[in-house]
Amino acid sequence: MRTVSYDPLWKTLIDHHMNKMELKEAAGLSKGTITKMGKNESVTVDVLTRICNALDCDVYDVLEIKKHGEEA
Repeated sequence: MRTVSYDPLWKTLIDHHMNKMELKEAAGLSKGTITKMGKNESVTVDVLTRICNALDCDVYDVLEIKKHGEEA
């Protein structure tokens, strides 16, 4: 079983000197979407695209797919 992790996004935000609320505004995200990502829940490809556009980054800078039980 594989699961999604947004750990790369939180590191990318640090590199861009941004916090989650600034990302929310820059990418036009809802508070609920940020909450889902904080819990490593799935979001739409549209959301991922908006984040990549806002941060001028690639999808691998936003998420990774981990095998069940795999450490970072």
